[in-house]
Amino acid sequence: MTRSLKKGPYVDEKLLKKIQGKKPEQAGVVKTWARASQIAPEMVGFTFGIYNGKSHIEVLVSEEMVGHRLGEFSPTKKFLRHGGKMQKEIEQKKKEAEIAAAQAAKTATDTTKK
Repeated sequence: MTRSLKKGPYVDEKLLKKIQGKKPEQAGVVKTWARASQIAPEMVGFTFGIYNGKSHIEVLVSEEMVGHRLGEFSPTKKFLRHGGKMQKEIEQKKKEAEIAAAQAAKTATDTTKK
């Protein structure tokens, strides 16, 4: 559900206070835990360290990000890979192709040296 129009966008007041009256170059990385805060036009150009539950991920705010939430740009889960039999076969073929390419490159360099 979206936020009511009469309430307006939610922007953390402490966050606005941290960047108020500062220039993006002078502020450095602004650390924040307010993942639910929306990005306001005043935040463009600033670098925020957004907490993902483990560490602060640095995000440079651009104009396209205005209206989105800060948490959207700091993922909390790390994607490893899809599993299963098909994935193992794909990885095996990839590894074999790399080995074949390395051997081909090695033989090409050996023949040019002779």
